[in-house]
Amino acid sequence: MCLEAAADLAEARTGHRPAVSLDTGHVAAAVRAEALLRDPEGRGIDGFAPLSRLWPAADGWVRTHANYPWHRAALLTALEAESADVESVAETIAGMPALMVERLVYEAGGLAVAARKPGELPAPNGPLVRATPLGTATGRPEGTGARGSLPAAGIRVLDLTRVIAGPVGTRMLAALGADVLRIDHPARPELPGLAVDGVLGKASALLDAGEDPATLHRLLDGADVLVTGYRPGALRRLGLDADQIAERHPGTVVVTLSAWGTGGPWGARRGFDSLVQVATGIGWLTRDASGRPGALPCQLLDHATGYLVAAGALAALAERARNGVAAHVEVSLARTAAWLIGAPLDGTPPVETPVAPHLVPLGNGWTGVAPPGALDGVPLSWPRLPPSYGTAPAAWS
Repeated sequence: MCLEAAADLAEARTGHRPAVSLDTGHVAAAVRAEALLRDPEGRGIDGFAPLSRLWPAADGWVRTHANYPWHRAALLTALEAESADVESVAETIAGMPALMVERLVYEAGGLAVAARKPGELPAPNGPLVRATPLGTATGRPEGTGARGSLPAAGIRVLDLTRVIAGPVGTRMLAALGADVLRIDHPARPELPGLAVDGVLGKASALLDAGEDPATLHRLLDGADVLVTGYRPGALRRLGLDADQIAERHPGTVVVTLSAWGTGGPWGARRGFDSLVQVATGIGWLTRDASGRPGALPCQLLDHATGYLVAAGALAALAERARNGVAAHVEVSLARTAAWLIGAPLDGTPPVETPVAPHLVPLGNGWTGVAPPGALDGVPLSWPRLPPSYGTAPAAWS
């Protein structure tokens, strides 16, 4: 879907539609990219902190996410645990109903969800990728590109995403030719492994947008696409909701990534792949014989939704190139989960494929997975290597 959208954008901009090819073994490696990342000593990066795990509660199971220090602090505050060690937290959760843990932790600004069966938590409705018109792009230079160039060459993407899903989508846009600038808050740095994996192909800058919103909006004046991954409504005070962008920066494509969708009682909640799996029933569907919820073998919701981010942006850019109309693109982890739960299974056991052919040097001694796919027989590659987190200026190159 993502590569076909890229080919469509190339055709809209140059008149030539490149041939698309994709190796399934490469895809299998790409959806485990953060797990396959290796530092200069050949070591992997731990995916979860000690307090990010599945816990037995008094009447079920609870999944917490405490990788970031501020989420860990909120979890401990909510539970009033005697200490931060796993045993103390486990004892506290074991004495509480699962839904109570969920409520108390979210009210404290942390992240926890009770395990549910499929259908118990209403899923977002509509298509996997929802696109609605967002005004015209009159007077905006389109940058038609040249035959043989990458489909998104000359396109500027402002990346306000973190963790896996959003960065997967924006780095794919970079591999397809876009100039991607990622912005992070200096007081909330990215985790070590994601500070490499999440900035592949991009420039990475630190900016306190609350203190300096003018710089952010100057960047948007030159951007073709804005991708946000913060909980719905969190960026409105900065003028970054889709309707605000349409008014202040007309013609900009806006891609909104959320955990739970933008409507319903959970629309404004934070969330991550591991939490969405448990809350939507994927954990129940993969449970073991004892009834303990399971998990997918990779962060599949993140990666699948990340490629939908890229596909939606590319499709919106193609529409803008043809008809001069921008769009607001919306995707969510929960909608991807609902699609996955409803997808038919053919019963064919998965085939283990070698990952070594898809690993490439990333710079500074790091090794990781190359971007999947090829256009007109030319494999995609990461630009801007070696990756360097937070060292670029908050400006377009």
